[in-house]
Amino acid sequence: QVQLVESGGGLVQPGGSLRLSCAASGSIFSINSMGWYRQPPGKERELVARITFAGSIRYANYADSAKGRFTISRDNAKNTVYLQMNSLKPEDTAVYYCHTNGAPGIGSRNVDYWGQGTQVTVSS
Repeated sequence: QVQLVESGGGLVQPGGSLRLSCAASGSIFSINSMGWYRQPPGKERELVARITFAGSIRYANYADSAKGRFTISRDNAKNTVYLQMNSLKPEDTAVYYCHTNGAPGIGSRNVDYWGQGTQVTVSS
């Protein structure tokens, strides 16, 4: 079973920065992707940024709203994925969720795992 624990959320003024962290624990046979989603108040959950693993290749993709401002990265040694958020705007206010998709064991089906979420509020 995989557990994801987010941290780093909080209140920040417009134009400010935050770095979210997601520490993964537990065992998983293979990981297809790790990333961040967010759910603004009264809206659907949406992708923010994701790293996809395809063999030895990994690539990141971002929501249009995040391009140029947010950067996703992963520290393999720490089993942690980060989301560096710069130039934050009020519309970035949301609960941010860490997500990973992978197979828990050999031959098993892929499973989605979610963190509990961390609140990011951008306001003056």
